[in-house]
Amino acid sequence: MTQHPIAVIGATGQQGSGVIDALLEQRQAVRALVRDPDSAPARALVDRGVEVVAADQEDTASLQRGLTDIGSLFFMTTFAGSDGPEGEVRRGLAVAEAAARAGVPSVVYSSVGGAERATGIPHFESKYQVEQRLRDVVPAKFVRPTFFMENLAPQFAGDGSGELVLRLPIAGDVPVQMVAVRDIGAAAARMLIDPHAIDGDAVELGGDELTMTQVAERAAAVLGRAVRYDAVPLDVLGDDEDLRAMFRWFGTLPAYRADFGLTRRLVPDVHDLAAWLSELSGVRAGASA
Repeated sequence: MTQHPIAVIGATGQQGSGVIDALLEQRQAVRALVRDPDSAPARALVDRGVEVVAADQEDTASLQRGLTDIGSLFFMTTFAGSDGPEGEVRRGLAVAEAAARAGVPSVVYSSVGGAERATGIPHFESKYQVEQRLRDVVPAKFVRPTFFMENLAPQFAGDGSGELVLRLPIAGDVPVQMVAVRDIGAAAARMLIDPHAIDGDAVELGGDELTMTQVAERAAAVLGRAVRYDAVPLDVLGDDEDLRAMFRWFGTLPAYRADFGLTRRLVPDVHDLAAWLSELSGVRAGASA
């Protein structure tokens, strides 16, 4: 156990849950900062031995209270919601200021691969603004994930019969770097426990690099069914200029630039797509049994 708990903001979300899982595996004391301590996911954390406290990224005072006397902090931000990337920046800066006032010794922030490369993608630029402020006020390091494998999960849902068709607004022959959320959590946990786990202050995380046509081939081999990939036009994204900018960027190579070697040093059993698919299909099979 660390002398002080490691705090996790966004503890009931995908990335926060992955970080907590990895920390508990290492027998670290964990403090989860959540909006609603009485929610079912928060109560489930308590049952696992996690300290749960009420804090909201829109409430600086609650953040500062929750961040007092901790060993380190993990957090991420989201551009989801009506206030989009502007709200993401506001919330990220609030956490940065609260962490500084609380004297947090070190912070690991989950940003996005390419954030520092002036992509022009609004929700990449917003995360980089948070990175910049964190650098100014606290000792901070950054995990920059590539495309989440979990973004593909809804397309693998179904009854398991017939041909499966995957669709994204990207050409089938364009390589895309990707990573499993579980591995983001494991890498972040390693850096929270050991601030010297990486040289420099950032790592772009990747577990695999495949074209979408290859994704379909891997899926067919793992799932034992016919799978094909059909590229669709950007118009399927409607007037969402943020996502349209991201998918255009995917096709301008090199887009993501993961450090696969460093990722594997942080997470020796990092998932490639086939391993992730095997786990996903196993979980779904278990749920339906």
